Amino acid sequence: MTTIAGTDPRTGSALPPVTESTTDDQLDRLVDAAHHSAAAFAALARSDRATLLDTIAAEVERRRDELIETASRETGFGEAKLSGELTRTAFQFRFFADVVREGSYLEAIIDPAADTPMGPRPDLRRILTPLGVVAVFGASNFPFAFSVLGGDTASALAAGNPVVIKAHESHPATSQLSYEVIQAALAYSQAPVAAVAIVFGREAGARLVAHPQVTAVGFTGSLTGGQALLDIIGRRAVPIPFYGELSSLNPVIVTPGAAADRGAEIGTALVASFTAGSGQLCTKPGFVLVPSGPDGDRLVHAARAALGTTEGHLLLNERTYTSYTAETATLERHLHTVKAPAAPDAGFAVTPVLFETQFTDLDHSLIHEVFGPVTVIARYEAEQTETAATRVFDTFPPSLTATLHVSDNDEAALVARLTRIAATRAGRILFDNFPTGVAVSWAQTHGGPWPSTNSLHTSVGATAIRRFLRPITYQNAPEAVLPEELRDNYTAIPRRMDGQLRPSS
Repeated sequence: MTTIAGTDPRTGSALPPVTESTTDDQLDRLVDAAHHSAAAFAALARSDRATLLDTIAAEVERRRDELIETASRETGFGEAKLSGELTRTAFQFRFFADVVREGSYLEAIIDPAADTPMGPRPDLRRILTPLGVVAVFGASNFPFAFSVLGGDTASALAAGNPVVIKAHESHPATSQLSYEVIQAALAYSQAPVAAVAIVFGREAGARLVAHPQVTAVGFTGSLTGGQALLDIIGRRAVPIPFYGELSSLNPVIVTPGAAADRGAEIGTALVASFTAGSGQLCTKPGFVLVPSGPDGDRLVHAARAALGTTEGHLLLNERTYTSYTAETATLERHLHTVKAPAAPDAGFAVTPVLFETQFTDLDHSLIHEVFGPVTVIARYEAEQTETAATRVFDTFPPSLTATLHVSDNDEAALVARLTRIAATRAGRILFDNFPTGVAVSWAQTHGGPWPSTNSLHTSVGATAIRRFLRPITYQNAPEAVLPEELRDNYTAIPRRMDGQLRPSS
């Protein structure tokens, strides 16, 4: 049995052991218990499920200091970053509590029996229902918001599913403590305590995905890791949905007008964006088109100056550190290189890097997501804006985001064309901002065409809940067997009645 322990990114030395890897027998018992809790958990009143989510949020805040201290020790992230992430985490649980109470996520539809042009229609009542046990994989770069206490867990629980979480090896102590937070909340709720479980170790993660009682998988991580889990799912006797957030370059297009209007401002903000979280964000801008000429020069000079003031960047683990070092060394052999002040020679400390090239000279095979504080600026001729942008979107894989920095001065037609192109290649299009910030809201989309994700659904925002639900229709059913949301006189949620959307009352 393997001991599970984190590593201090500041020194590269092992931290005290947290637990041991989960055995096959232990995993089977945990998943079986979660499976047998599914009916009771799904049957909870929406108000009780919402209360559980609110209670988890309150417990997160009660143990804030302990959570931050533990996560900082394992990830190298500072208190400010982790505190903001923990605030987001608590907000996320409360947000999904509100989604559950509001009820429109159920997509309740009633088509009463009627004569229609195609003949008699039976009474049909449709609603979304939980899938069953959901496997959630914690992410390395967000020890709270995309891990044990993350959005996949929150949305799966909100939908009424038990959850078995695979702890990430980069922060096992944080994962264990986060699991204890959820267990404390479960103890105060009407929900079965077996509805949430945690496992440790890569072999346990693989066995979890293959387990016949698991009905869906939520994953945030590398493309290679996601493909490995997809291969396991492909060998299952019964396939299940896999919701992976995997790889994203997140291109940025700066138009000539934007460079003229505020080039220096954009350059400074670019560095803040691609070094945020030491560049270990799935929304990091990894490639930037900047016009040639004096306006673009001001942008690049501002970026270089900002890079000269950034320091203290740590990567999460040895694998990320080794990959970053190799990838940036390859780029250095081909592109002009501007570096931040040298990182200390300790642990997983790295130096942020800005690469520069001419777009016409660029070897597109060199450009892909590099996890860490690095981006590539490619200069293009102003009259070739649309041609260069089209080539970027056609050549590079689709992304979670595409960013357009534009001007109000005589660029309306160009901006419209760029927007149409970007909309085919990204899940979120930003204007005059940077993508390293994903609000939790009803309208948010955190997803995009493969390989950014393999899903039609977002992993952030209210509709993330849709991943862990399936439709069921009751035909000519006795009212006593119907979910209360489908009964005749129920009006507490929005419903579509005989084709007409009716608000709650």
